[in-house]
Amino acid sequence: MELDERKMKILQAIIRNYLETGEPVGSRTISKYTDLNLSSATIRNEMSDLEELGFIVQPHTSAGRIPSDKGYRLYVDQMMAQKEEQLNQATQEVKEMQEMLLEREDKMESILKQIAKMLANNTNYATMVSAPVVKGNKLKFIQLSRVDAKQLLTTIVVEGNVIKNTMLRVNEPLDDETLLKLNILLNTNLNGLSLAEINLAMISRLKQQAGVYEELIAAVLDAVADGMKEDEDIEIYTSGAKNIFKYPELADHQRASELITTFEEKKLLTELVNETLSDEENTGIQVYIGSETPIQTMKDCSVVTATYELEDGIKGTIGIIGPRRMDYDKVISTLKNVKSQLDKSYKRKDDE
Repeated sequence: MELDERKMKILQAIIRNYLETGEPVGSRTISKYTDLNLSSATIRNEMSDLEELGFIVQPHTSAGRIPSDKGYRLYVDQMMAQKEEQLNQATQEVKEMQEMLLEREDKMESILKQIAKMLANNTNYATMVSAPVVKGNKLKFIQLSRVDAKQLLTTIVVEGNVIKNTMLRVNEPLDDETLLKLNILLNTNLNGLSLAEINLAMISRLKQQAGVYEELIAAVLDAVADGMKEDEDIEIYTSGAKNIFKYPELADHQRASELITTFEEKKLLTELVNETLSDEENTGIQVYIGSETPIQTMKDCSVVTATYELEDGIKGTIGIIGPRRMDYDKVISTLKNVKSQLDKSYKRKDDE
């Protein structure tokens, strides 16, 4: 929904003032805060309209207004649209991170932990970074190789050049011609498919075509399924959970305890990462405000995530968690810079 320029400026002034103070905002404050040169009475009328439209709410009688989730959503959407084509200047922290990535690219765990810590220090919010995982991967190649008379090595290569090896026992030795035919059968039917696309009908047809080697094909397909299944345990690095206590609306005992537990146990954070990465088209910024947040314990927070991609199908999530009155401008700009540095550093290395 679009507002006229005057209402939009007043809504932006309410949000920015509330982000700074955490206190309900009155018409007199807005009259000093904007460049509209409007009277307090006119501003009160506009604020009443904004309240009726659901963009702001009045928490108490005779109190000022605060932004609703709908108001935050409009603010964030407009801000992101305006910034879409702007090039943000990297902060000193991001420059340091770029140097770190280039020098220590082989130490992913250390790098991601430092990124989480840097973001927490830079934003004063809680942060999380997931290690990269292969999502929606497809089979690239299968190779059956003879180790000895009773053993075969099954080599499975999936997107991202992830290689899985499995040893299989056979009852009788296989000659070179038979191995070649089985390799052709498997690769002709399975290359380029995801695990979900290898259905029961296809499995049945492959077994039938394999004839006396039906049991071997069944064992190879089991190895393919194991090699292609997505990791359920995602490594997540967190930092800045104690920053939650800096914001009164999150600092009461129950809310703070639930949030700290979420960061310590990480199960719910894993669900958030899986939801973010399950959208194959999502390689950008996602903003969850209040009740939009998929994690129940974070319903009083806002969560901003970015998906970074090292290679095709190898992705991870960077997230910042704070109060609904978080500094969205700074958070989104920072995440864009971090995501850009990760993407560019690894892709540049791959091209060399």
